[in-house]
Amino acid sequence: MKILIPPSEGKAKIKSLDILFKDTNFKFSKYTQQIVDLLCLIENEDLTSVYGTSQDKAIMFHRQNQDIFNSKCVPAIERYTGVVYDHIDWNSLSKKAQTYMTNHIIIFSGLFGLLTPDTLIPDYKLKMNVLSLKNLWKPIISESLQSEDLIFDLLPQVHRKAYTPTKNTIHIDFLVKRQGKTSAAGHFGKAVKGQFIRFLAQNQIKKTKDFSKFEYDGFKWDGKHFVKNT
Repeated sequence: MKILIPPSEGKAKIKSLDILFKDTNFKFSKYTQQIVDLLCLIENEDLTSVYGTSQDKAIMFHRQNQDIFNSKCVPAIERYTGVVYDHIDWNSLSKKAQTYMTNHIIIFSGLFGLLTPDTLIPDYKLKMNVLSLKNLWKPIISESLQSEDLIFDLLPQVHRKAYTPTKNTIHIDFLVKRQGKTSAAGHFGKAVKGQFIRFLAQNQIKKTKDFSKFEYDGFKWDGKHFVKNT
């Protein structure tokens, strides 16, 4: 069983381990190298569209990405910040819950493909929806997941395009129903997503029938989705 979750745009600036990324034997390093090689071909004037920032910041992120193999690492679960990861609150989880996450959580990344919570990664910035990265990763990620007996997909749409679901994939969405109309919870669904991941880990959940035990901020499982009526 695997639980698919997104990365965060924000990355923690914390003290790194004395381990370079090139020395980690990362499973998908050859594909990451292909992306770094592709980045090297981009002209400076095009960097703002790749990174979605000012020119100065884009150049900084670009240089950082180009040098990732010589950069120091921390575990992915400590690298990512943001609302989802704040609500997972990794450091407060029991060892049993952390082991569950390490065994079952898969984090999608535009630069690294698939990560587990304990995968060592350097600081970087690169979204899945640029440079056709989802097309590069799709066959690789799909092959990696095809033999899983059960997949809980908590990904946003852009990351869902980076793999082909199997018949064993269950898409888990957080929706808001207002005046009879239902829409994606969007940013407001990030907190509940983090809390749900935490719930899965704390309760060692492996069946959808147990989702009904989870409720947060008005979101309840209706058998297909988590829905909040407003």
